[in-house]
Order: sequence, then C-alpha cells, then structure tokens
Amino acid sequence: MQYDVVIVGAGLVGQSIAAALVQGNEALKNPLKIALIDPHFSSEAPARGTDIQDFDLRVSALTEKTRAFLESLGAWQKIPAERLAPYTHMHVWDAEGTGAVNFDAADLHVPALGHIVENSQTLWGIQQSLQSMAETNGGVDILAESVRYLDNRDPEGYTPVALDNGDMLRARLVIGADGAMSRVRAWAGLPTREWDYGHHAIVATVRCEQSMQATAWQRFRPQGPLAFLPMPHDEHLASIVWSTTEDEADELLAMNDEAFNAALTQAFESHLGNITASSDKGRFPLRQRHAKDYWCEGVVLAGDAAHTIHPLAGQGVNLGFKDAQTLAEELLRAQSKGLDIGSALVLGRYQRRRQADNLSTMAVMEGFKRLFAADDPLLRWLRNEGMRLFDRLLPVKQHVVMKAMGLD
Repeated sequence: MQYDVVIVGAGLVGQSIAAALVQGNEALKNPLKIALIDPHFSSEAPARGTDIQDFDLRVSALTEKTRAFLESLGAWQKIPAERLAPYTHMHVWDAEGTGAVNFDAADLHVPALGHIVENSQTLWGIQQSLQSMAETNGGVDILAESVRYLDNRDPEGYTPVALDNGDMLRARLVIGADGAMSRVRAWAGLPTREWDYGHHAIVATVRCEQSMQATAWQRFRPQGPLAFLPMPHDEHLASIVWSTTEDEADELLAMNDEAFNAALTQAFESHLGNITASSDKGRFPLRQRHAKDYWCEGVVLAGDAAHTIHPLAGQGVNLGFKDAQTLAEELLRAQSKGLDIGSALVLGRYQRRRQADNLSTMAVMEGFKRLFAADDPLLRWLRNEGMRLFDRLLPVKQHVVMKAMGLD
C-alpha cells in the first residue's frame, strides 16, 4: 500500500489532477503510482433528463482556458454536447443606477465567452477520461474509503495515511483536494485567513418567459449579486445564483413557488419577463478563505482546500482547474528529474506559480462585492459613471475579458 501520490477528494479538482498525472505517466521512465480516495466516489452516470428538476443545481461558468485543459485530458469530449450551454454575451448592470457593461464574443473574435456546464456533467467527463486512461496506462487506484488521519512524514520521506477500513497507506505526497472544509489542511496544520461575506447563495433552475439569448446576466443589488446563466436544451431555462443576506434568504426559501417566482421576477427587474417555473432550491453560506501556505513537506492543497471566493464572477472552479494543471505539471517535471515530489523545492514552485493569481482574483472579487454594497450616493454615482465609461472602452474590455478567459 505504498504510493507516490495519494489524492484525497475525487471532485472536479482531485479527479483532474489524477487524470493529468496518469496522462503524463506515459512520458516518464518511472511512472507515478497514484491513489484517489473519496468515500462518495460513484461510477453512476448523472441524470440527463430535461425536466426542470433534472438539472444539477450546481453549475459552473467554465472559461476557455479550463475548456482547453479538459480537452487536453480527453474529458471535454466526453461531456454530452446537449449538456453544454455556450454563452456569447454578458450583460452586467447596477440595480442602484443606470450603469451597465456589455461583453460580446464577436468583439474578441472567439465563438463563445465560456460555457455553462452542470458540475455533475463535468465531473462525469473527467471520470470517464481518467478511467479510460487508467485501463490503458494503469498507475491509479480508486478507493471509495474515508481517510481517518494523516501522520507526520517519516524518515524515509513517506506520509502515513490511515483509512477508516483499517488500511494504512504510505505516500511520498498527499494532495488535499477535499474541499473548503478540508480535513487534509487541518491535519497538516496549514492555517487560513478567512471571513464571512455575510451572504447566502440560493441556487435553482428556473424557466423564463423570454429567451436567455445565449447571455449571462448579472444584476448587482445592494444585498448581493443576482446571476442568470443560460442552461442547455431549452433557451428559456436559466440557472440562478442569488446572493443575498441571511434574513432575505430565509424569507425567500419560506415562500411557495409562485411567491418565489414573483420575488425573483421583481429582483431581476423583469429583464427576461416573468419567471414561470422554478425547481427545488439549494442554499449555501458564502465565506472567503485562503490558506497562508499551500504546502508543508509531504502535503499540498489544491482548489477549494486552498482557497474559496465569492461566486459573483464564477471564477472559483476555474482557479481550481488552474491549480490542478499547474500542480500536475510540477509533479511530472520533478519526477522526470528524480526530485522528491513532496519537497519544499517542488511544492514551493507550485505555490509561487499559483498563489499570486489566486490572491489577485480574490482581491478583485472582494472589491466588487464591497463596491456594489456601498450605499454612499457619491460612490453610487462614481460607480455608474465608471461602468458607462468602461463599457465604451473596447480595448480595455477586451483585455479584461481575455484575462478572465485565461487567454492573456
């Protein structure tokens, strides 16, 4: 039960790291032996029904950089085309004024600004690609178990990993890809800086009276942003992410569907006509979190285990995929050179490549959140004038969108 890499967490980030490592093993003289551990690992395909209740409540706006990474793994090709919703426009406006910003794929000479994809469909595509590569190349064991604890790295350079079933693994490197409440992070003693946004996000699939027009819409309210994202199959379906105060979230979720749909129509200023139907709702509190360090010897963090941000621009999962791609690159590079993959030399390089990007994105999201929550009349006026000016500066808009798409 000895491995080079043990990945704890088989979500989007964990499985994409595993897939990238298995793929990279083909070029290595000494391939990495990998274990992927998650008690909730399932080989059952996600639902593909088209009723409003059949769509995953958790969706992501995947950037072009993420799409290219998944395509390189063979995962993008395995996501059913009918579950992809490309969007070619974005419209963002201020609820407290007249400022608005519009983005158009045609201005960038690209076919789409991004794709809205259900998380379950993206995960299934990665999983199918990983299992296909594993059958051909080997090198990965998938264990549907829970980790009981990690021990300190031993003198031979291995970190002991105890499972709930009594098995003990030894790993040259443990990767914590186990989410925002990461137990790997806690066991490794990696502290975080974090604070509560004071927002709860309500998610649902809704039917709009008017077409979504292949557009991602976002209205900035003082209580928090409200996003409508186009869904596949039906141009009248949208996935909503309604960020608001805890009290308003309580009120909204206590309503019946008719009252909720009316409140949503009003909050969105009837931009897409009336909301005529809505699915079951989900809710989760929003908290910013960032690990001060992403690693200690023998352990490293990626994705939400290392950082979580406000979903207002949909960048969280894309940052996680950047982590996955960069970490896999560094580990494969180190293994090819015979370096200790759990060492400060290797893991410090990964942190240097990823931490600045993550921190800068988090700072921008925090700035947006505070800017649009401000109630000062002068600041509102400046905010709206700034949005109107920005909307007219096409080269600046192009640069911003290209960076958000990962194409800069």
